Order: sequence, then structure tokens, then C-alpha cells
Amino acid sequence: MIVAIDIGNTRVKVGVREGKDWLMRTALPTPEAARLAELAAEWPNGTQVVASNVAGEAVESAVTQALAGRHPLRWLRSSREACGVRSSYEFPEKLGADRWAALIGARAQHASDCLVVCAGTATTVDHLDANGVFRGGLILPGIDLMRSSLARNTAQLPFAEGVCSEHPRSTVDAIVSGCLFAQTGAIERMFSHVAGEPDALCLITGGAAAAIVPHLRIPCRPAENLILEGLLRFAREG
Repeated sequence: MIVAIDIGNTRVKVGVREGKDWLMRTALPTPEAARLAELAAEWPNGTQVVASNVAGEAVESAVTQALAGRHPLRWLRSSREACGVRSSYEFPEKLGADRWAALIGARAQHASDCLVVCAGTATTVDHLDANGVFRGGLILPGIDLMRSSLARNTAQLPFAEGVCSEHPRSTVDAIVSGCLFAQTGAIERMFSHVAGEPDALCLITGGAAAAIVPHLRIPCRPAENLILEGLLRFAREG
């Protein structure tokens, strides 16, 4: 059994894997990361745990303490190369560990050029080529972060709960449509660099993926547990 933990800015995602099957998947609010101790108490002593973290040192310390003395914990750190993926980032160690895990997970799922999209608090859009080389990518605010920014920094625009439309005719629909089209526009522009490659595909994961996918006009496949899958591969091969 292997436990994979993806510590994001908003949530801590946990997956317990036995062979090819997920025995359990759950999530906690990131400020409640110490509650992992409650989950860990149910795992057999010595269970292998692998984790990535983009939420800062305090959260990492809380997770380390929650598992201390029970289970060996290994952190995925971004590097120049791991599990068949090579990084061309200017400073490889500065790449977010969640992006690195997603790239590792994507390499296991698709052998041709692909765009790896993580749509959460922020949206990242990364190019992984057919040789397993990470060529670079984008970071932009996620959908909810865009909406909250408009609500917080303007006098008359709300946190919109509208619907996406090609021709919005209300303020709330205009906000939701603008935020979604900003996401899809960034993704589709990046995909234009790989569109001519054989079997090029966009793999998309994260909490906002379901909202984005219907509006994309490129070959796309949801990959619900891409970061956790990358962590599992790193635990086995890294």
C-alpha cells in the first residue's frame, strides 16, 4: 500500500493505493492539514507515504509532525530529471512540486506531445514533449481567483454565479464567461504549439477541470488524479 498526498493552496488531497486500485481518496482544507494524523492512524504501521507541497513550510511541518513515528514520508522535490521526465526550466528546483508530479503522471499516461493542465486555485499549462522533456508553461489565476479578484477590487462587480455564454447579456454571465474564456484561451494558445504533432493531447486535472473542459476546442482528456498518479510513480520509480 502507498499513500499519496498532494498539498495544495486550498486543499490537501489524499489517495490510498493498493496495486491498481484506489482504496480511498479524500481531501482536507489546507489549514487543517494536521488532521492527517487521524487518517494515518488507520494505515498499517510503516505504510509508505509520498507527498508534494506548494502551501509553504508551516503546512509541510504540520504534515511531517502528523505522520512522525508512524509512517516513512518522502517528499517529491522538483529536479532536473525524474521518472523519465526531464526539465528545461531555467531553475528546475523552482518549479512547483505539484506541476512536477503532474508531468510525471502525464508521462505515464501519454507518450506523445501533450499539454498538462492543472486547474485549481491557480491554473498551470505545461508542455511535455514526446521525448519526455518539459518545455515550459504558463501560470494564471484560476477561475475562482479571477472572480474573487473582480469582486474584491471593483465597486460594482459581484462574485458572480452566472453561466458561460458566447454572448453574455448580464453582468454575472459576463464575468463567468470572461473568466472561463481566459482559461480556455490560454490553454488553446499553448496547444497551438503542439497541435501539429502526432497524437497531441491536452490532459487536464484539478477542481476546475469540469468547468473548463466543455469549452475547449482541442483534443482533451480529463485526468482526475494526475498529481496523485505522478506521486505514486515517483514512489515506485524515483
